[in-house]
Amino acid sequence: MKIGAKVLNFEMCPSTNDLARSLAANGEPEGLVVIAQEQTAGRGTRGRTWHSPRGKGLYLSVVFRPPAEAVSLLPLAAGLAAREAVSLACGLEAGLKWPNDLVVPGKADRKLGGILCESQWTGDKLESAVVGVGLNLRHAPEDFTFNLRSRAASLQMLTGRPPDEPLLVEQLLARLDFWYGLLRRGRKQDILTEYEKRMFVPPGGKLTVIHGRGRVTGLFRGLGPDGGLVLAAERGLRTFKAAEIMDVHYEKK
Repeated sequence: MKIGAKVLNFEMCPSTNDLARSLAANGEPEGLVVIAQEQTAGRGTRGRTWHSPRGKGLYLSVVFRPPAEAVSLLPLAAGLAAREAVSLACGLEAGLKWPNDLVVPGKADRKLGGILCESQWTGDKLESAVVGVGLNLRHAPEDFTFNLRSRAASLQMLTGRPPDEPLLVEQLLARLDFWYGLLRRGRKQDILTEYEKRMFVPPGGKLTVIHGRGRVTGLFRGLGPDGGLVLAAERGLRTFKAAEIMDVHYEKK
Protein backbone atom coordinates (compact mmCIF):
# COMPACT_ATOMS: atom_id res chain seq x y z
CA MET A 1 0.00 0.00 0.00
CA LYS A 2 1.28 3.43 -0.93
CA ILE A 3 -0.44 6.56 0.30
CA GLY A 4 -1.40 8.66 -2.69
CA ALA A 5 -1.44 5.85 -5.26
CA LYS A 6 -4.96 7.14 -5.96
CA VAL A 7 -5.71 10.86 -5.56
CA LEU A 8 -9.12 12.43 -6.20
CA ASN A 9 -9.20 16.20 -6.73
CA PHE A 10 -12.35 18.28 -6.33
CA GLU A 11 -13.07 21.93 -6.92
CA MET A 12 -15.45 22.01 -3.98
CA CYS A 13 -16.99 19.67 -1.45
CA PRO A 14 -18.65 20.05 1.96
CA SER A 15 -15.80 18.23 3.78
CA THR A 16 -12.92 16.12 2.49
CA ASN A 17 -13.18 13.96 5.61
CA ASP A 18 -16.86 13.24 4.98
CA LEU A 19 -16.19 12.46 1.33
CA ALA A 20 -13.25 10.19 2.15
CA ARG A 21 -15.28 8.38 4.80
CA SER A 22 -18.11 7.77 2.33
CA LEU A 23 -15.66 6.48 -0.28
CA ALA A 24 -14.04 4.18 2.30
CA ALA A 25 -17.46 2.77 3.23
CA ASN A 26 -17.99 2.00 -0.46
CA GLY A 27 -14.80 -0.03 -0.63
CA GLU A 28 -12.14 2.45 -1.72
CA PRO A 29 -8.69 1.21 -0.66
CA GLU A 30 -6.40 2.32 2.10
CA GLY A 31 -4.17 5.13 0.93
CA LEU A 32 -6.86 6.95 -1.05
CA VAL A 33 -6.35 10.74 -0.94
CA VAL A 34 -9.10 13.34 -1.36
CA ILE A 35 -8.16 16.98 -2.01
CA ALA A 36 -10.52 19.94 -2.46
CA GLN A 37 -9.85 23.52 -3.47
CA GLU A 38 -12.65 24.66 -1.16
CA GLN A 39 -14.76 23.19 1.63
CA THR A 40 -18.23 24.53 2.33
CA ALA A 41 -18.59 22.70 5.66
CA GLY A 42 -15.02 22.08 6.78
CA ARG A 43 -14.58 21.31 10.44
CA GLY A 44 -11.94 20.82 13.06
CA THR A 45 -11.98 18.91 16.33
CA ARG A 46 -15.09 18.89 18.54
CA GLY A 47 -17.24 20.15 15.70
CA ARG A 48 -15.49 23.48 15.33
CA THR A 49 -15.74 25.16 11.94
CA TRP A 50 -12.64 25.05 9.75
CA HIS A 51 -12.81 28.11 7.49
CA SER A 52 -11.84 26.78 4.05
CA PRO A 53 -11.85 29.52 1.38
CA ARG A 54 -11.01 28.65 -2.21
CA GLY A 55 -7.33 28.67 -3.08
CA LYS A 56 -6.15 29.74 0.37
CA GLY A 57 -5.43 26.45 2.08
CA LEU A 58 -4.66 22.78 1.64
CA TYR A 59 -7.68 20.62 2.45
CA LEU A 60 -6.74 16.95 2.24
CA SER A 61 -7.96 13.65 3.69
CA VAL A 62 -6.54 10.13 3.58
CA VAL A 63 -8.22 6.76 4.12
CA PHE A 64 -6.45 4.36 6.49
CA ARG A 65 -7.25 0.86 7.73
CA PRO A 66 -4.84 0.45 10.66
CA PRO A 67 -4.90 -2.18 13.38
CA ALA A 68 -7.46 -1.11 15.98
CA GLU A 69 -4.81 -0.86 18.69
CA ALA A 70 -2.83 1.64 16.62
CA VAL A 71 -5.56 4.10 15.63
CA SER A 72 -5.00 6.42 18.60
CA LEU A 73 -1.53 7.26 17.28
CA LEU A 74 -2.70 8.19 13.78
CA PRO A 75 -3.13 11.91 14.63
CA LEU A 76 0.40 12.02 16.03
CA ALA A 77 1.87 10.31 12.96
CA ALA A 78 -0.01 12.76 10.72
CA GLY A 79 1.22 15.71 12.76
CA LEU A 80 4.82 14.57 12.35
CA ALA A 81 4.28 14.15 8.60
CA ALA A 82 2.76 17.62 8.24
CA ARG A 83 5.56 19.24 10.22
CA GLU A 84 8.23 17.56 8.11
CA ALA A 85 6.46 18.38 4.84
CA VAL A 86 6.36 22.08 5.76
CA SER A 87 10.05 21.96 6.61
CA LEU A 88 11.08 20.14 3.43
CA ALA A 89 8.85 22.06 1.01
CA CYS A 90 8.91 25.52 2.57
CA GLY A 91 11.98 25.68 4.80
CA LEU A 92 9.86 26.54 7.84
CA GLU A 93 10.30 24.80 11.18
CA ALA A 94 6.99 24.41 12.96
CA GLY A 95 6.16 22.82 16.28
CA LEU A 96 3.44 20.43 17.37
CA LYS A 97 0.76 21.18 19.94
CA TRP A 98 -0.81 18.01 21.26
CA PRO A 99 -3.01 16.49 20.06
CA ASN A 100 -3.74 17.99 16.64
CA ASP A 101 -2.24 21.41 15.89
CA LEU A 102 0.74 22.62 13.88
CA VAL A 103 2.01 25.89 15.33
CA VAL A 104 4.75 28.43 14.78
CA PRO A 105 6.35 29.32 18.12
CA GLY A 106 6.89 32.98 18.92
CA LYS A 107 5.54 35.77 21.06
CA ALA A 108 2.08 34.66 19.95
CA ASP A 109 2.09 30.99 19.03
CA ARG A 110 0.18 30.98 15.75
CA LYS A 111 -1.69 28.03 14.36
CA LEU A 112 -0.55 26.96 10.91
CA GLY A 113 -2.71 23.90 10.51
CA GLY A 114 -4.58 21.08 12.14
CA ILE A 115 -5.26 17.35 12.05
CA LEU A 116 -8.69 15.71 12.31
CA CYS A 117 -8.83 11.93 12.73
CA GLU A 118 -12.20 10.16 12.58
CA SER A 119 -12.71 6.41 12.93
CA GLN A 120 -15.55 4.20 11.75
CA TRP A 121 -16.39 1.14 13.84
CA THR A 122 -18.81 -1.75 13.62
CA GLY A 123 -19.06 -2.86 17.21
CA ASP A 124 -15.47 -3.39 18.29
CA LYS A 125 -14.20 -3.81 14.72
CA LEU A 126 -12.40 -0.86 13.16
CA GLU A 127 -13.62 -0.49 9.58
CA SER A 128 -11.51 2.52 8.58
CA ALA A 129 -10.04 5.78 9.78
CA VAL A 130 -9.87 9.06 7.90
CA VAL A 131 -7.19 11.63 8.66
CA GLY A 132 -7.80 15.18 7.50
CA VAL A 133 -4.95 17.67 7.19
CA GLY A 134 -5.67 21.37 6.87
CA LEU A 135 -2.81 23.82 6.26
CA ASN A 136 -2.97 27.59 5.84
CA LEU A 137 -1.16 28.33 2.59
CA ARG A 138 -1.87 31.73 1.04
CA HIS A 139 -3.95 33.58 3.60
CA ALA A 140 -3.36 37.26 4.25
CA PRO A 141 -4.39 38.37 7.76
CA GLU A 142 -7.73 39.65 6.47
CA ASP A 143 -8.53 36.22 4.99
CA PHE A 144 -8.94 34.78 8.47
CA THR A 145 -12.13 35.30 10.42
CA PHE A 146 -11.81 38.12 12.93
CA ASN A 147 -11.45 35.87 15.98
CA LEU A 148 -8.58 33.95 14.33
CA ARG A 149 -6.44 36.84 13.08
CA SER A 150 -4.31 37.04 16.21
CA ARG A 151 -3.99 33.25 16.54
CA ALA A 152 -3.42 31.96 12.99
CA ALA A 153 -0.85 32.38 10.24
CA SER A 154 -0.24 31.07 6.73
CA LEU A 155 2.90 29.84 5.03
CA GLN A 156 2.84 32.87 2.77
CA MET A 157 2.62 35.25 5.75
CA LEU A 158 5.54 33.50 7.45
CA THR A 159 7.87 33.04 4.49
CA GLY A 160 6.92 36.05 2.37
CA ARG A 161 6.10 33.93 -0.69
CA PRO A 162 3.34 31.53 -1.77
CA PRO A 163 4.25 27.90 -1.13
CA ASP A 164 4.88 25.38 -3.88
CA GLU A 165 1.66 23.45 -3.28
CA PRO A 166 2.41 20.42 -5.51
CA LEU A 167 5.76 19.96 -3.74
CA LEU A 168 4.10 20.37 -0.35
CA VAL A 169 1.50 17.71 -1.17
CA GLU A 170 4.18 15.39 -2.53
CA GLN A 171 6.22 15.71 0.66
CA LEU A 172 3.16 15.35 2.88
CA LEU A 173 2.09 12.09 1.25
CA ALA A 174 5.65 10.74 1.34
CA ARG A 175 6.04 11.52 5.03
CA LEU A 176 2.59 10.13 5.83
CA ASP A 177 3.65 6.95 4.07
CA PHE A 178 6.81 6.79 6.19
CA TRP A 179 5.21 7.39 9.59
CA TYR A 180 2.21 5.19 8.89
CA GLY A 181 4.59 2.47 7.80
CA LEU A 182 6.23 2.60 11.23
CA LEU A 183 2.82 2.46 12.88
CA ARG A 184 1.81 -0.60 10.86
CA ARG A 185 5.04 -2.31 11.89
CA GLY A 186 4.31 -1.75 15.57
CA ARG A 187 6.94 0.91 16.16
CA LYS A 188 4.72 3.07 18.33
CA GLN A 189 7.54 4.23 20.58
CA ASP A 190 9.39 5.78 17.64
CA ILE A 191 6.32 7.94 16.93
CA LEU A 192 5.83 8.90 20.57
CA THR A 193 9.49 9.79 21.06
CA GLU A 194 9.67 11.92 17.92
CA TYR A 195 6.39 13.66 18.69
CA GLU A 196 7.55 14.61 22.19
CA LYS A 197 10.79 15.91 20.67
CA ARG A 198 8.90 18.13 18.23
CA MET A 199 6.36 19.58 20.67
CA PHE A 200 6.86 23.30 21.10
CA VAL A 201 6.60 22.84 24.87
CA PRO A 202 8.61 19.73 25.85
CA PRO A 203 8.05 17.44 28.85
CA GLY A 204 8.68 19.30 32.10
CA GLY A 205 6.65 22.34 31.09
CA LYS A 206 3.61 23.56 32.97
CA LEU A 207 0.24 23.29 31.30
CA THR A 208 -3.48 23.36 31.95
CA VAL A 209 -5.85 20.81 30.45
CA ILE A 210 -9.43 21.99 29.98
CA HIS A 211 -11.96 19.17 29.79
CA GLY A 212 -15.66 18.58 30.21
CA ARG A 213 -15.49 18.47 34.01
CA GLY A 214 -13.25 21.50 34.53
CA ARG A 215 -9.52 22.10 34.31
CA VAL A 216 -6.36 20.53 35.70
CA THR A 217 -2.96 22.22 35.94
CA GLY A 218 0.32 20.38 36.34
CA LEU A 219 3.64 19.44 34.79
CA PHE A 220 3.71 17.68 31.44
CA ARG A 221 5.36 14.29 31.90
CA GLY A 222 5.21 13.08 28.31
CA LEU A 223 2.91 10.90 26.26
CA GLY A 224 1.46 7.57 27.33
CA PRO A 225 1.70 4.38 25.23
CA ASP A 226 -1.57 5.21 23.42
CA GLY A 227 -0.67 8.85 22.80
CA GLY A 228 -2.46 10.29 25.82
CA LEU A 229 -1.06 13.32 27.61
CA VAL A 230 0.41 12.49 31.03
CA LEU A 231 0.15 15.28 33.60
CA ALA A 232 1.67 15.39 37.08
CA ALA A 233 -1.15 17.17 38.90
CA GLU A 234 -1.82 17.94 42.53
CA ARG A 235 -3.52 14.59 43.08
CA GLY A 236 -0.94 12.53 41.19
CA LEU A 237 -0.36 11.44 37.61
CA ARG A 238 -3.28 11.74 35.24
CA THR A 239 -3.54 10.69 31.61
CA PHE A 240 -5.87 12.52 29.24
CA LYS A 241 -7.06 11.15 25.91
CA ALA A 242 -7.44 13.53 23.00
CA ALA A 243 -11.19 12.88 22.76
CA GLU A 244 -11.88 14.13 26.29
CA ILE A 245 -10.03 17.45 26.20
CA MET A 246 -11.38 20.77 24.99
CA ASP A 247 -8.10 22.71 24.98
CA VAL A 248 -4.57 22.72 26.36
CA HIS A 249 -2.92 25.91 27.57
CA TYR A 250 0.87 25.90 27.78
CA GLU A 251 2.90 28.05 30.16
CA LYS A 252 6.23 28.52 28.41
CA LYS A 253 9.40 29.00 30.41
